[in-house]
Amino acid sequence: MAARAALADSAARAGSTVLTGARVVLPTGTVVDGRVTIEGTKITAVAPADAPAHDLSGHWIVPGFVDLHNHGGGGASFTGGSVEDVLRGVRTHREHGTTTLVASLVTAETDFLAHRAGVLSELVEQGDLAGIHFEGPFISPCRKGAHSEGLLRHPEPAEVRKLIDAARGTARMVTLATELPGGIDSVRLLAEHGVIAAIGHTDASYEQTVEAIDAGATVATHLFNAMPPLGHRAPGPIAALLEDERVTVELINDGTHLHPAALELAFHRAGAGRVAFITDAMDAAGFGDGRYQLGPLAVDVIDGVARLVEGGSIAGSTLTLDTAFRRAATVDRIPVQDIVQAISANPAKLLGAYDRIGSLEPGKDADLVVLDDEFRLKGVMRQGAWVVDPR
Repeated sequence: MAARAALADSAARAGSTVLTGARVVLPTGTVVDGRVTIEGTKITAVAPADAPAHDLSGHWIVPGFVDLHNHGGGGASFTGGSVEDVLRGVRTHREHGTTTLVASLVTAETDFLAHRAGVLSELVEQGDLAGIHFEGPFISPCRKGAHSEGLLRHPEPAEVRKLIDAARGTARMVTLATELPGGIDSVRLLAEHGVIAAIGHTDASYEQTVEAIDAGATVATHLFNAMPPLGHRAPGPIAALLEDERVTVELINDGTHLHPAALELAFHRAGAGRVAFITDAMDAAGFGDGRYQLGPLAVDVIDGVARLVEGGSIAGSTLTLDTAFRRAATVDRIPVQDIVQAISANPAKLLGAYDRIGSLEPGKDADLVVLDDEFRLKGVMRQGAWVVDPR
């Protein structure tokens, strides 16, 4: 239980902390030479009276990152491995600024996924995870990516219901190819149970995608990837997902999954309020190159890029959200306020947790990230305790 103890963010250890001198990114804008006060696990003020302060001049303070789509890290997979392995993966991403994380499962036998959901649900209940995302098995064999084709299933409502029941109220999202038999009924089922229906790994047409959105789908799983490309006569799912104000689009900003022009298009068309940066990370995130398993499939990670040994498809990423933030700021030149929306506020809202996380406001959890003036990570606080101390 050493790893479990190491993950515990004890309020008893987190007394009163005042951070001062940094540029503090708030929902209303950036405060230069701002101050943030933390009492226990909560933010109590962003402009307090004079108090002993921790000087962070020349830095940024932004909300802790929220990752909706993450398969593992630190050499550990959320689909396989022990509870201690899962916690090692969570810790790896926390050290890179992700203070809230949803564990994603890849395609496997339905009974295995149900069992795995039961295991992970305990970690959700303990506060280590923010929920469970089933990315498969209800996806298109035409757009399977790094999923085992022999294990794919049609999204029949009874099969979908089995998985969300196994998660005991901790299922947050299910990715579906909604054009498959049962897809639209399953979208309605998920919406009725308060679970996000995400369109992804899909071969749907524009019209089929519109139908799924009207039925209640609200997220695009890693937009552009594992779906038909945008066409001028057959616009496919991308156009439908970008144009609808009800949909939030996931983007993997690692320089491999998306060309910068595609990222710019998504921000321009959807707006910063409908973008969620994700990692889609697998075991190698924060760990290094080598041979890995993604479910039953072998993956080689070379120079930080994960690809299937057979076929060469991209197999998730080795991304951490601090790298996604820095790339967005320095390569894509996205305004910091917009990056914070995409990496913290928007995913927190999707999880129904914006009253607790996703912004720096009094009464919210003291989850924050300290970045230097070149957007390199220097500190991470979760619930008032330093995961990475900037001193």
